Amino acid sequence: MENELNGKSADLKSNRASDAILRVENVTKLFGGVCAVRNCTLDVKEGSITGLIGPNGAGKTTLFNIITGFYRPNEGHVFFKNNEITGLTPHEIFSMGVFRTFQIARDYAEMSVLENLLLIPTGQVGEKLWNIWFRRKSIREQEERNIQKALETLRFIELYDKRDEPAKYLSGGEKKLLEIARMMMVDLEMVLLDEPGAGVPPIMQGKIMDYIKYLSRERGITFFIVEHDMDIIMNICERIIVMSEGTKLAEGTPDEIRNNPMVVEAYLGKN
Repeated sequence: MENELNGKSADLKSNRASDAILRVENVTKLFGGVCAVRNCTLDVKEGSITGLIGPNGAGKTTLFNIITGFYRPNEGHVFFKNNEITGLTPHEIFSMGVFRTFQIARDYAEMSVLENLLLIPTGQVGEKLWNIWFRRKSIREQEERNIQKALETLRFIELYDKRDEPAKYLSGGEKKLLEIARMMMVDLEMVLLDEPGAGVPPIMQGKIMDYIKYLSRERGITFFIVEHDMDIIMNICERIIVMSEGTKLAEGTPDEIRNNPMVVEAYLGKN
């Protein structure tokens, strides 16, 4: 009987791993004497929109930084599509199809909105000096394709009229839309969003959430979202993971999380 139960447990673990596009296993991150992430294990199902919530200091952003290569964990492992990415650089992880945004949108302020998009595509022929002399036609054709794609993307997210303006003149909400446009310029498999609703008016929040749903549905992109706005998380996410004191506290559907006493105490607070 014990062997049978162990076998079922192993099968269940194997099935769960096969469904997961991202796996975090026993990850710990120390900053001096402070343990920001502690023996954290979680996974994100491929094609899902999964939320990550928790009180301030729970380790959410630190975990995002570990997943995307900005921090190296002291212990533990991170896997993307069953390939270990622990310790890879942000550029290497991006090249595998993982895109990350930040709470404060990052852009090239002095460059135009259009130019911000044209910087994103990887493998641009013109990046190599040799090609500038010997593959001018290929460079020109690729640039024309990228420009056309960028313009179509700006039309889609309703920033086309601002294509020639420096990015620094965009509002906070428009900068969040620009980040969505940037992710649309490459073939992505997973996007980590850090506070997509922060500092954005409700109407713009709704527009951003609609684009996320569209990209998930039409392109099959997996989204992993850190967000403090509970209305956003509860309305857009299929599953929610809760962190507290650097580790996973709970996981479930929005209704399960909303009614979980441990979550209410640790994150939402007692009435």
